[in-house]
Amino acid sequence: MSTVFIALQTNEDTRPIVEAIVQDNPDAIVNEAPAMVKIDADGKLVIRRETIEELIGRSYDLQELQINLITMSGNLDQTDDEMTLYWNA
Repeated sequence: MSTVFIALQTNEDTRPIVEAIVQDNPDAIVNEAPAMVKIDADGKLVIRRETIEELIGRSYDLQELQINLITMSGNLDQTDDEMTLYWNA
């Protein structure tokens, strides 16, 4: 199975986002570097707006993720509620 990933800047805004991604993808692997955090997952990685909102305590538009996005790998499907990175089998 191919690995997908998302890499975000490391800052106070992204800490709860990373926590939400890990909560929704318990098998994901988090790799921290001084200025970025990269989250790898086999086959698929799901980012849910609702989980992020629960952790930050306010409404959240998934488009806000782009402010701290460094790069990602995989095909992207996105709705208002969920972003999914995946590779076709």
